[in-house]
Amino acid sequence: MRAARGAALSAVLALLALPLLSAGQASAATYRVTMKGYAFSPASLTVPAGSTVTWTNQDTAPHDVKTTSGPASIHSPMLDKGQSWSFTFTAGGSYGYYCTVHPDMTAGITVRAAAPTQHHTEAPAGSGSSGSSHTTMPEHHTTAPSRPPMSRMPSPTSPPASPTAPQAAAPQPSQPPSGSPQPAQPPQTVTTASASRPLDPLLVLAGLVAGVAVMCLLLVGSRAATARNAEDT
Repeated sequence: MRAARGAALSAVLALLALPLLSAGQASAATYRVTMKGYAFSPASLTVPAGSTVTWTNQDTAPHDVKTTSGPASIHSPMLDKGQSWSFTFTAGGSYGYYCTVHPDMTAGITVRAAAPTQHHTEAPAGSGSSGSSHTTMPEHHTTAPSRPPMSRMPSPTSPPASPTAPQAAAPQPSQPPSGSPQPAQPPQTVTTASASRPLDPLLVLAGLVAGVAVMCLLLVGSRAATARNAEDT
């Protein structure tokens, strides 16, 4: 009976420890890279941070692992056929590596950084029925500065009328006091201009024609007289 109880207790403990072992294996996974045919297989590998990568040489020639780039620098010992070497990557980033004996053997590993742990801070339960408190942030109302009242511009008005200056009274001739003798006024001379009547144009033309006719007659008479004198001689 005691043996049966001990076996049953051991089986229960084994079942309880199984999830813990699987969780530990999942958190620290192991990946393998094979050195075969003078090449790394796989040539490109992506692993989460904290993973372990194991290289195994299956060629007859020796190989090693040396990083050319990455957050950390690693260099394995020279591995002969059948030998393995492991490295655990903790820093996230991209790693490039090659074999120093055979520089044509190149490969790369990308390590994903672990996601940051999110911390949830629960607010204390309020007195409400739901038991959850809602924190209300104070609202800041920004009030725009009030504009000063716009001064009313004086409306353009007509310029004020200048005060009327007192009009100077025209000087009136002083009248002699009544009873004093008045000076004699000179007699007014009325000059009547004789109206000149303009000459008639027809009369002027008749006079010119008559003058020309008289000159022609005189010219003809003088020629006739000259001719007679010439005949008498």
